[in-house]
Order: sequence, then C-alpha cells, then structure tokens
Amino acid sequence: MVDVAAKAETARTATARGRIVMAPETLALIREGRAGKGDVLGVARLAGIMAAKRTPDLIPLCHPLMLSKVAVDLEAEGDDAIAIEATVTLTGKTGVEMEALTAVSIAALTVYDMVKAVDRGMRIENIRLVHKAGGKSGEFTNG
Repeated sequence: MVDVAAKAETARTATARGRIVMAPETLALIREGRAGKGDVLGVARLAGIMAAKRTPDLIPLCHPLMLSKVAVDLEAEGDDAIAIEATVTLTGKTGVEMEALTAVSIAALTVYDMVKAVDRGMRIENIRLVHKAGGKSGEFTNG
C-alpha cells in the first residue's frame, strides 16, 4: 500500500460513469417492474453503494476509507440502455476514484444478474472516471 501518512486531509470527490446496453424488451421489462427478481434499479443502486464501501476488500492495496457519501444513480438511456453514475466523497488523505469505479461496475453487474435470464447478450460499456477533485493532484475532468 502507498504510505499516505504525510498527506494532508482534504475534501475529495470522484464521479464515474458507465452503461449497460440491452434489448429494448429487456429495458421495458425493467421500467415496468416486471423482472422476476424484483426492483432491478433499486437493487443495483444498493449494490453499487455497498460495493463502494467494500472496495478495499475487492481490490488489493486500496486503503480502507471512511466515506462521507456514496450516490449511485441509474436511469434509462434511450430504449436500450441504462446509464449509471456514482459519486463518492470524503475528507481524507487519499482519493475515492476506485470506490466510484467499483460502484458503477457492481451496479452494472447487478443489473446483468437480475435480468440475464431474459437477455444474456447485454453489454457493460464505457466505465470510466469522469471527474475527480481534491488532493495534491487537484481536479481532473474526463467528459
């Protein structure tokens, strides 16, 4: 693990995005609440939040962090995709990029798991860090 003992505590935030593409019929099933496993978007949101909190258990050498906030939003995009965005914040000595990326990834995997019985051809796409602020390296924006 990287030694962060000498770093100053600063407010830090990171936002990641991704999407899961599916058949229009699958998205309609999710929108209408007809998925056999229940509320797909609600469960995926909760899974993303839980994943952000468990990032150091999943990714070697990530610091365990006291997160101040984790927000995960999922919404339909067109007639065949769900856009996922996660924002994570804290005041600390290290950034929260991995937590935001993990939240998006696990939320997307949860959507896949909940409707894979009707659409095994879904694609998880374009998971990326779109914004980060705080710390010595300052601000980063990536559309």
